[in-house]
Amino acid sequence: MRSEHARFPNTAILLINLGSPEAPQPRAVRRYLRAFLSDPRVLECSNPISRALLRRAIVPLLASLRARASSARYASIWMAEGAPLRVYSARQAAALAARLARDGPRARVECAMRYGAPSIRARLQQLQREGIERVLLLPMYPQYSAAATASAFDATFDACKYMRDLPEIRTIRHYADFPPYIAACAQRIRGDWSMHSRPDFAAGDKLLLSFHGLPQAMIERGDPYETHCRRTAALLAQALDLSEAHWQIGFQSRFGLARWLQPTTAALLERLGTAKTRRVDVFCPGFTADCLETLEELDIRARAVFLRAGGGAYHRIACVNDSAPLIDALAALAAQHLRR
Repeated sequence: MRSEHARFPNTAILLINLGSPEAPQPRAVRRYLRAFLSDPRVLECSNPISRALLRRAIVPLLASLRARASSARYASIWMAEGAPLRVYSARQAAALAARLARDGPRARVECAMRYGAPSIRARLQQLQREGIERVLLLPMYPQYSAAATASAFDATFDACKYMRDLPEIRTIRHYADFPPYIAACAQRIRGDWSMHSRPDFAAGDKLLLSFHGLPQAMIERGDPYETHCRRTAALLAQALDLSEAHWQIGFQSRFGLARWLQPTTAALLERLGTAKTRRVDVFCPGFTADCLETLEELDIRARAVFLRAGGGAYHRIACVNDSAPLIDALAALAAQHLRR
């Protein structure tokens, strides 16, 4: 029988995440925000005239208005090696490559960013030059959304317009209920509790599972994101043997005036603080790597909301990042899709 290593020659796995600015400086952040907000999957607008106005006037204005405050927030969490999301993404790619080199199936592993560098287009061109014939797209978004997952696929196939000899491309849509991913999240939480003690749920302590938010209108148009988030949360609570009274789900990172998914993480934390909750632990099953939304929004601003409202201890559990259980889950997921 042919080995796993022989079965998948000239194959690459591309881990795709959102991206980060090149530097925590207003100009770099403005450029990044302009690219992000120009994506029609992010700011949806069906009217051609309104869409042109949005792209040419409103998006540049929004990017300029938000650049200074956002750059200060990035600066507060910037690592010596660079933006945390890019640092952890590179570590994830390296760890998965090592895992596959050891156990198979044989595949090259790279990471790419939807916005900023390294871009999806640059990575695909690099892989083509190196003779890769098949590419598996693995978005680092466990729950599907058009704004993130479909946008990554859009960018991939847009990049293919500039390639003559196209590789075979396969996509992974989501892994919101993939048992090894749920297990990786559960192991991360249990490991944290073994070091910092398990919350006293009998005394009213809570575990808050926080996901990135999405405009309610996108859900009403058929986006399965909320369903995926609630499915992940329920499976994770089950894996941790928690009752419904022990945990809550919230949605963070809202911007703009539209109604977003409810309840918001900030509102829940304020409510829990007002109720004098003794301890709240926060974990993000929708973020596979620590980034601005976890290291700054949750660690700094959300903490302040809870404590200012009268809450006790606030503790955020780190994302799965490049932990061994996550790498095992990614390897199992990739192998499953490559065998099909």
